Amino acid sequence: MGKKPKFNRMILKLSGEALAGEKRFGLCIETVTEICKSIKKCRDAGVQIGIVVGGGNFWRGRTSDNMDRVRADQIGMLATAMNSLAVCDVLESLGCEVRVQTAIEMRQIAEPYIRQKVIRNFEKGRIMIFGCGTGNPFFSTDSAAALRAAELEADILLKATMVDGVYDKDPLEFDDAVKYDTLEHRDILVGGLRVFDGTAAAMCIDSGIPLIVFDLHRPDNIYDAVMGEKVGTIVN
Repeated sequence: MGKKPKFNRMILKLSGEALAGEKRFGLCIETVTEICKSIKKCRDAGVQIGIVVGGGNFWRGRTSDNMDRVRADQIGMLATAMNSLAVCDVLESLGCEVRVQTAIEMRQIAEPYIRQKVIRNFEKGRIMIFGCGTGNPFFSTDSAAALRAAELEADILLKATMVDGVYDKDPLEFDDAVKYDTLEHRDILVGGLRVFDGTAAAMCIDSGIPLIVFDLHRPDNIYDAVMGEKVGTIVN
């Protein structure tokens, strides 16, 4: 028998930027495929998987100060729906059963988000992808990931980023940035660390769900984190 995963049910937050790879805009199918291969390894190990996808590879918010914030956020939600369908397509090409649900109703291309349907699909071994964030403006996809983790009673929330954990300041700008191996959720709120937004951090505190922040440049970090290997920064 192979090694058993440490976590039974996980929510994975994938940023839109990660799906763009080196292109930095749009979709890099080669990059998405490598990410999906690691996700499939988790599925094959028996882990129940929900994925919340961002949209930053297509839309980064208001294009001008004159643009309505609500409308800008709605455009961003549509960007996450496109990414959700792309990730679904690649996972299916790898032999996974997948369902896409969206917080904004668009029945011709995805199911509406229904918690009980998610649970049933988990039990059938299907990977669930959640698009359109929470369906509300002013809430990030980080908040959506924390919300789905709480609703679905996930054992772990994984946040795949472009750096290998949480630092006291931006490691891409400061050579003396210090990486944390472990943190508490309250450190994010009090210390102003740019890991999750305040709403997402507060929700993790309330639900007691641990968070692992790690580098997606090596896609197998997803699998290693689920298997209990030391990856990135653990936020308890």
